[in-house]
Amino acid sequence: MAYSLTFYLILTLLLTCNLYVHACYTSIISFGDSLADTGNMKLLSIKTHGTTPHFVFPPYGETFFHKPTGRCSNGRLIIDFLAESLGLPLIPPSLAMNATGNVTGLGHGVNYAVAGATALDSSYHEERGEYTRTNASLGVQLGWFKESLSSNCPTVSDIKQLIGSSLILMGEIGGNDYNHALESGKSIHEVEGYVPFVINTIISAVNELIDLGAGTIVIPGNLPIGCSATYLTIFYGSNKVHYDNMTGCITELNKFAEYHNELLKTELNIIKTVHPQVNVIYADYYNAAMQVFLSPHKYGFTNGALKACCGGGGPFNYNSSITCSDPLSTLCDEPDTYFNWDGLHLTEAAYRFIFKSLFEGTYTTPQFRSVCPTSRLRPVGGGVASSM
Repeated sequence: MAYSLTFYLILTLLLTCNLYVHACYTSIISFGDSLADTGNMKLLSIKTHGTTPHFVFPPYGETFFHKPTGRCSNGRLIIDFLAESLGLPLIPPSLAMNATGNVTGLGHGVNYAVAGATALDSSYHEERGEYTRTNASLGVQLGWFKESLSSNCPTVSDIKQLIGSSLILMGEIGGNDYNHALESGKSIHEVEGYVPFVINTIISAVNELIDLGAGTIVIPGNLPIGCSATYLTIFYGSNKVHYDNMTGCITELNKFAEYHNELLKTELNIIKTVHPQVNVIYADYYNAAMQVFLSPHKYGFTNGALKACCGGGGPFNYNSSITCSDPLSTLCDEPDTYFNWDGLHLTEAAYRFIFKSLFEGTYTTPQFRSVCPTSRLRPVGGGVASSM
């Protein structure tokens, strides 16, 4: 992939990093997978003439953008709501270029997240007989970013100024490492062995960014994957799993996600001790989302939290052979009343809820509003659709 595609993003970011003097951060730099990808996989498939992913077709994007943008949802993602709250434009994918060769959405951040990306390099999974959708692991994404820095930042102090004034989002990343393994038929117990390697990869990336000058890094944990319509469908009718009576979620998978999160928090606490000057923020995606799985109607998800709005039928409206956007798929009438969008990803309403719980609520450690006071955040509402 041509690293020059991010040249203009980084260069203009350097030139404009002091424009937003009233905001907490001048820009957002993001890494991750489909929970954060704002269009890289879409652009990557076009540039490489690869298989066109299903999420570049309607009804993806219908709620806010009114067209598919490459986001795996009907609208905005957590990163979009965060950018809006900081008074920044929506963060463009790093591969975004227009017909004249200029990158769109300059000066306010770069998003390296790619749908399907893993924390571990693809070779790790290939050696274990697992199919990965893209060779855009966390290490690859970080490499793209560092290559851009080395090409465009004259001095170390320039690099530190850029990164130090940015809010860095480290994912979500790691979920696909487990998804690929579980979908290939490996047991939950087998996949538990992957967790230390995934965590070490994330922690190594965090340390690299701190060495480069990062001042604030948000590191999300895993969602409660036992509540995913994908896994509820895969294990439907199986006597090998147990279900939580309060949520209907698969207990073993949620315990697995909690194991990942606890190990991640332990390692992040070590970093906080070594680098007390850095805001290392753990984002508790698991418990933020669990509020809804426990009481969906309380939070306005009147069609529940487990069944997908868009999918190929079945008890959870998910069918791996009939994806959302397939002519045979079914689409709900009121996406905002559903938490799950397409079986694996969430609706815009769900992402808005999680964003508010994290960045305006109490589900980050330390609380984000203590690092960036709420009075300096803009309220997130309906907004105006971007052309991205």
